[in-house]
Amino acid sequence: MSTPDPRPLGRREERTATSRARILDAAVACLVESGYAGATTLRIQARAGVSRGRLLHHFPSRDELLVAASRHLATERLAASSAGVEQLGDELSLGERLDRAVELLWESFSEPHFWAAVELWTAARTNDELRESVLPEERAVGATIRTNLDRFYGPTLVAHPDYPYVRDLLFTSMRGVGLTYALEHRSDPRTDPHLALWKKLARTLLDPPP
Repeated sequence: MSTPDPRPLGRREERTATSRARILDAAVACLVESGYAGATTLRIQARAGVSRGRLLHHFPSRDELLVAASRHLATERLAASSAGVEQLGDELSLGERLDRAVELLWESFSEPHFWAAVELWTAARTNDELRESVLPEERAVGATIRTNLDRFYGPTLVAHPDYPYVRDLLFTSMRGVGLTYALEHRSDPRTDPHLALWKKLARTLLDPPP
């Protein structure tokens, strides 16, 4: 395995990396706020606070920019997913751990990253170039999310023979319910009646003690 280069970035390299990150952050924010159609290069440029030349230097075309935003988004989603694992304390009982894992998973379907991803999925349906980029990223994200879910639930629950089915059922059900929020702007997903149902379902199928 190669070791990181210990040499610090030069000023020009640092400025380049900073401006690129600002553009990608702006692209994701525009996807969330304005959708795929509204995430124009002019709007992204204005939000990032960079010149037109700077934006075109990094990303010569809109599709290239949004493909890069897809990769950037995947990295951010994975970081957020990994951070959630650390919130689960070892002192929780199996039942409490299961309930908290269900809550953490559901929270991820109301975050801005989820909506930015939805915009890219929808656009990729009719954009071959975008789909070719988004699909492998989503597969990699999905695999990592499943790994993080296994860490959420812990080795005892993961060892249950029905665990893979319950994990995937919860994930796909939450994604489906999450999409309904595009039409029903409910204020607090934590009060969604499905949450109690998912917890009950998980406890019933995985049989954790109280």
